[in-house]
Amino acid sequence: MSPGTPARPRRHAASRDPIRYAGGCIFAEDPALEAPEARLIWHASLDPGTLVVEALPADGGNPDAILPEQLQRWLALARDIGGHEHAVLSDGWHHIRIDLAAGSLASGPVVLRYRLEGALSARPKLLPLRRLIAFSLDRRFPRTLYPADPRVARWLTALRVQDALLEGASQREIGEALFGEDRVAGEWDGASDSLRSRARRLVREARQLARGGWRQLLRRR
Repeated sequence: MSPGTPARPRRHAASRDPIRYAGGCIFAEDPALEAPEARLIWHASLDPGTLVVEALPADGGNPDAILPEQLQRWLALARDIGGHEHAVLSDGWHHIRIDLAAGSLASGPVVLRYRLEGALSARPKLLPLRRLIAFSLDRRFPRTLYPADPRVARWLTALRVQDALLEGASQREIGEALFGEDRVAGEWDGASDSLRSRARRLVREARQLARGGWRQLLRRR
């Protein structure tokens, strides 16, 4: 979609058991989509940064009012069997997850009332709330509020390793793909087994993620 082109927010029917049947999402996104095009709505039990809000009807002149049509380029919505909306604002690389306890982001204008409580429960929501406020004001995802996570590179490597395992690759073949054939030829059977140990650790991590460990990734963040 080209910048500035409005689009209707995506709507999806929610699964009755999203954790079991839709991989932890409120809906199962089309697997044929490229990752930047997908709009995954992770279940709040997996994404502790999910904000719970009420969308209250507001006058268009209210400076705090949000016009849903201004969000359409980034907004995906799913409605559960109880009629409540679950939403994500995303440009494909950054996301803000929102559960609506009341009201709708499909019509407006509205003012958002944020539901925060406690200390431990509120802490993982503070950064997402700052992101939502910044986005509401400027319609962008500020880089300063999305610091790079150094673990992402390792998780991507684990995905590559899992793909290789599914293709029947040996640990040595995986090592050659990751570290180079020359290095593996010189170090794999040497006095130090550090290279082979790294490959084993990556294989173990890849298998753990594939068995469901991926469900912990958002919680760790």
